[in-house]
Amino acid sequence: MKYKAPGKCPVCGEKLSIIKLGCPKCSTVIEGDFHPCEFCRLPEDDLSFIKVFIKNRGNIKDIEKELGISYPTVRGKLDAAIRSLGYEVVSKQDEEETLREKTQKEEAKSAVLAKLYAGEISAKDAAEQIKAL
Repeated sequence: MKYKAPGKCPVCGEKLSIIKLGCPKCSTVIEGDFHPCEFCRLPEDDLSFIKVFIKNRGNIKDIEKELGISYPTVRGKLDAAIRSLGYEVVSKQDEEETLREKTQKEEAKSAVLAKLYAGEISAKDAAEQIKAL
């Protein structure tokens, strides 16, 4: 029976590297400092989910059906796998908030430029107001 190599040190939690590789057929041994692929380090739950995700081409409905879980659970498992790969998960709410902030800044900048164009403020004042945004 073969076991999956652990991805983290049980003592300090640091990512482990592979130091020795061996051929089971001819007994050749290679030593060095080898790093496994990103997916090799994933917890078994995340890896299983990713396999189902890929098999279903990312179709959430098909994943729900195959795993017998709800849409929010599929999203939660996907977010967990994304985090396990070391990426940041940005929620829809965060994206909308960022877009809203960007839109507000653009509107404020346009208002300052309109005042400048109308001669209500100086170029120096406009520059300062835009920098403050």
